[in-house]
Amino acid sequence: MIDIDTLLAWGGVFKKIKAGEIIFQEGVHSPLYYQLVEGKVRWVNINEQGKEFIQILIEPGECFGEFALFDDGPFAATAIADEDSVIIRLHKDSFYEILKENPQLHFEFSKLLTQRLRFKFLILKELANHNPENSISSLLKYFKEHQKNICTKCNKLKLTRQQIADMTGFRVETVIRTMKNMQQKGELIINKGKVYC
Repeated sequence: MIDIDTLLAWGGVFKKIKAGEIIFQEGVHSPLYYQLVEGKVRWVNINEQGKEFIQILIEPGECFGEFALFDDGPFAATAIADEDSVIIRLHKDSFYEILKENPQLHFEFSKLLTQRLRFKFLILKELANHNPENSISSLLKYFKEHQKNICTKCNKLKLTRQQIADMTGFRVETVIRTMKNMQQKGELIINKGKVYC
């Protein structure tokens, strides 16, 4: 979202994160802006039984945990590194100053928040219809249209079936069975365990 040199000029600090490490937890307050430089981060809610519900998968260059900066509330979800990663953190006072000096960035954040909210509406709508095939199909269509989690060159899905299950609330067995049905209908291709949309 924000150029790394700009973040560093305003006091941003790099931090290395090990795979599986929690960056921040749901319900905790923090005065920091977070942006992924390299690696992968998942932003999840975890229920009492330890089951994760993936809210979003963060790619390099994307920010996460930004809700807390805009409403001074606690984090809405927990951020966990999926692999060894590097993040950059910036104090929220500096973040606000960057936005004041760069109004276009404020519009970009508004656009990002709106896109993430639209994605949540899509997921909620699909969860309410209780139809795994429609839900997974809508999810894949969304990813393809927004060039997220799908390779733009070969159309290979970058998500595991478990990650799709964690996004939709379905069991992984349901996702596997549904994707096989979708393959039989010609809606996607499964080759050597890889899914192509």
